[in-house]
Amino acid sequence: MKVLLGVAIFLIVAESTTAKVFTRCELAQELKRQGFNQISNWVCLIEAESGRNTAVKGGPNNDGSYDWGLYQINDRYWCVPGAVGGDCRITCQNLLTDDITVASNCAKMIWNRHGWTAWNGWKAKCQGALPDLSSCGV
Repeated sequence: MKVLLGVAIFLIVAESTTAKVFTRCELAQELKRQGFNQISNWVCLIEAESGRNTAVKGGPNNDGSYDWGLYQINDRYWCVPGAVGGDCRITCQNLLTDDITVASNCAKMIWNRHGWTAWNGWKAKCQGALPDLSSCGV
């Protein structure tokens, strides 16, 4: 019985921590599906921040905070590790899955409040140098 319970817990944890590395076009198409505008800016931001990898956890930052997932959303304000919280009202672990809906909704909130300059990766790599997505059908 204990072995069965252990296997069940392992499968639940494994399922909840799946991650994905998107190709550029897969990412552009998924962002379009989720209702994003300015897709070239978002693709550039995500490439600069996480390399299109949903499992990236960056940090610690100078203030001791960490950045989570595809958009590298910071846990100082936007999410709480292991509990629902932050301005996005989510656990940070929800930002590390291959379903990017929760992360995308939080990123949209951040963008609505602060624009592109909320992300250092966008400021450093995307101003005036956006990727060509013409072959991606978006």
